[in-house]
Amino acid sequence: MQMVFTTLFDSYYLDKGLVLYRSLERVTDNFTLYIYTFDQKAFDVLSSLNLKHAVILSNTDLEKEYPILLKLKKERSKAEYCWTCTPASIEYILNHFDVDNCTYIDSDLYFFSDPQILLDEIKDADANIVITPHRFSNSLKDRRYKKRSGDYCVEFNYFDNSENAKEALAWWKERCFEWCFHIYEKDRMGDQKYLMKFPQLFKGVHELEHLGGGTAPWNLAQYEYTGKMTNQKAPVMKEKSTGKEFPVVFYHFQSMRYVNKDFIIVRSETNSKKTKDILYRPYLIEIESIRKELERDFGITFYVAQSYASNPIIKFVQKYILRFKMKSFSDLYDLRKLR
Repeated sequence: MQMVFTTLFDSYYLDKGLVLYRSLERVTDNFTLYIYTFDQKAFDVLSSLNLKHAVILSNTDLEKEYPILLKLKKERSKAEYCWTCTPASIEYILNHFDVDNCTYIDSDLYFFSDPQILLDEIKDADANIVITPHRFSNSLKDRRYKKRSGDYCVEFNYFDNSENAKEALAWWKERCFEWCFHIYEKDRMGDQKYLMKFPQLFKGVHELEHLGGGTAPWNLAQYEYTGKMTNQKAPVMKEKSTGKEFPVVFYHFQSMRYVNKDFIIVRSETNSKKTKDILYRPYLIEIESIRKELERDFGITFYVAQSYASNPIIKFVQKYILRFKMKSFSDLYDLRKLR
């Protein structure tokens, strides 16, 4: 059975979106990626590239299906609007294409291994719905993160075409239409904390177990690179607390911040240079290559300051303060040395 994924982004995320697609293409040819483009430039660029395993959709497809989105777009930041659309984007694929299931993946993921191993786990669990845990540690800092962001991450979210899964998807969609902001509340934060209610409200919910599915900055400090690679050139990590080894299936490159066009702070949350290099260097090299390609062929350049919030104070902090935050000097990469 072919793996079916969907993601969404605008032209500012074209570099990340293309790296995501190409990483999948390197590890498997058994997939289709449905890409929602959130502006015309992204639609035009991706359509012109004739990506073999991609179906290029427009955000207007969602807005025609769910007219309320036109109103919500005016009330929420770009990031908040994207989060609002996540469950709707999955539902649209299940309703309009001949597929048995659909997995939402974030556009800043990078696949080091064939994700079929994750789909095999889902099949073995006889699951209708899959949620991916953050896998925070029990440290005071991580307990704060968990309280703020919830148990589960919106990064790899599987729904099959069963009535049970569609019920959960419709519930999640309606909650996001009602409220989806970059604000930390007890039971809400963006589209994410709603997932915490899935195990109580719906049947067939499976929590992804493979540690290589969901490796990310917020759990990387719990692992270390073993020095080994799989046949697919995927790093093999070891969980420090148990000694368990596992290949990285995908890594979530969230929280990277450009200082300027030549320097980036990756905010890896690990002090191990060996561990961060094996993950971040290949990704940054490919991002830089894609950016050069997009500038050369389409005249697309990228600004460095970014924000997720609609609140003006939070927006200012994100754009002009947080982007310079650095816990480890080895998190600073000189991109000129990678080009």
